[in-house]
Amino acid sequence: MSAPHWREVLADRPELLELVEAAAAVRERAYAPYSGFRVGAALLTQSGLVTLGVNVENASYPVGCCAERSAVCAAVTAGELKFRAIAIVTDAEQPAAPCGLCRQNLCEFGLDLEVVLASEGGALWLTPLRDLLPRAFTPDSFEPRPSKLLKSPGL
Repeated sequence: MSAPHWREVLADRPELLELVEAAAAVRERAYAPYSGFRVGAALLTQSGLVTLGVNVENASYPVGCCAERSAVCAAVTAGELKFRAIAIVTDAEQPAAPCGLCRQNLCEFGLDLEVVLASEGGALWLTPLRDLLPRAFTPDSFEPRPSKLLKSPGL
């Protein structure tokens, strides 16, 4: 398969095709000098805004940032908190799913998010986020307790 296969599969979903193509294009800007594994992400908000993200590696590996979280940060910075879909593109043979950290980050904003995973080779996989992170820990999993924080010793 080749990248134009995306056009065939997503012919009836132009907004998703646009996301995949945006993620593929922005992937070229990734900073991945250590792994060589460049990832691009395009996030569609409820209002129709598309924010982009790439992975940014660091010599101190934990300091790096994944493309998905970069796109979420851009959306939140723009004042957007409701998301409809995210496309993630890599150059792997098969589409690569988000890491656990990114799955958790995305679920903060809703498990109904449509996730489109694509590879530069043309393979494509669509799934709801809830299927990538079953039994997710979400904001509904606990009751915030800000009053306990205020009463903590030393505050």
